[in-house]
Amino acid sequence: MANLFRSCSLLLSVSLIIILCVPSRVNCTEFEVGGHDGWIVPKSRDNDQMYNQWASQNRFKVDDTLRFKYSKDSVLVVSEEEYESCRSTKPLFFSNNGDTVFKFEHPGVYYFISGVRGHCDKGQKMIVKVLAVHNPKPEPPHSHSPAAAPAFTPASTPAPSPSHHSNAARPIPLLSITNLPLFLILLLPMLFA
Repeated sequence: MANLFRSCSLLLSVSLIIILCVPSRVNCTEFEVGGHDGWIVPKSRDNDQMYNQWASQNRFKVDDTLRFKYSKDSVLVVSEEEYESCRSTKPLFFSNNGDTVFKFEHPGVYYFISGVRGHCDKGQKMIVKVLAVHNPKPEPPHSHSPAAAPAFTPASTPAPSPSHHSNAARPIPLLSITNLPLFLILLLPMLFA
């Protein structure tokens, strides 16, 4: 009976170590654009850079999301030229549902504008620089193929509405502790029993 208990305990411990030590992404963050005010036209010409100032104070990574809350407006992801001209006939991404969650699928620079005429010209636009994840896939040697076109997609399931201030960003914990030391502590007594 003692042998069976020891075998089951060892099997359970090894299984937990394997399951919880598999690499996973530790953090992704949802940022609420404009905080409690949402995605709005800046109230004065003095604030026409408010979204770019906000974006420059945050660090965005692949798999992070932006939540845009708005009324009678829209969110477009556009090229740099369309951003500068505040006009787009074929945006890379478009949403006008009032509560848009946009997920960063790859590193790079993203250009956001309002699709309502005149809003972008008044400062309702933003540039976001997205950093690569820590473990980028190595490129094969001597590969000279052109990069594929970036995919711009909204997050599939919107998260619950946060109640944060204007610098609103909240971590979405997936796995937040380093598990190996914890399970080694649990496993050691069983190995020496």
